[in-house]
Amino acid sequence: MLTVITALAPLALAIQLPIQSGSVDFYDPNLNGGSMLNNAGGGLGEPLNVIISGKSSPEVLTNDGIVNYARAIGLSYIISSEECLGIHLGDPQSANLGDGHGWVNQTIELREDYGNEELGTCLESIIGGNHFRVYRQDGPSAMSGALFLAVSREQDVEENHTIVPDGYNIGRDQLVGHAIGKHDFDGVHYKTVAKNITGLLPPGSVGVNHGIATDGLTTLLTVQTTR
Repeated sequence: MLTVITALAPLALAIQLPIQSGSVDFYDPNLNGGSMLNNAGGGLGEPLNVIISGKSSPEVLTNDGIVNYARAIGLSYIISSEECLGIHLGDPQSANLGDGHGWVNQTIELREDYGNEELGTCLESIIGGNHFRVYRQDGPSAMSGALFLAVSREQDVEENHTIVPDGYNIGRDQLVGHAIGKHDFDGVHYKTVAKNITGLLPPGSVGVNHGIATDGLTTLLTVQTTR
């Protein structure tokens, strides 16, 4: 039965059908030619500092599912990847999760919505705030279904959306702080537990975008849903 589920999982993800919860939290990208830094350009990357476990409820691991979950914890989907009230939101970034797909652009990007799903992400673009990019580990070499998030806190538009000092650690901790515990949105109830992991990301600033050092921690979130 597990072999059948594994074979059907890529199709299920492609058409946004929930797949059965995985048997693993995630696979370490570093062990199969991947990286825990994405590609932000110029040979530098942003840390994939939060992982939503493949053992989470299957519906959370779909595109619609992560958007609904994000809204439950205070972030919303950017409808246009290019403009928001005439403000450029930045280019997509790619990541290699060691799953056999190589370098793949982000699946989706979400920004702090300040309590307004429609205009809040535009406000974040103006005044700054938390945001994250989503990458799914679903290739033939590492079919976990886990979502790897590059989380950071940005400065305002006058600072060209650069990351605030210590912004990778701050962004991660803010997102995790909002996520843990119980939340709900659009009739879906979430319960999230968190665990910090060392050894996936080296501490420091080597290879990190903007030269901003990180503490080397990655937080694993396991999200379960009820209706």
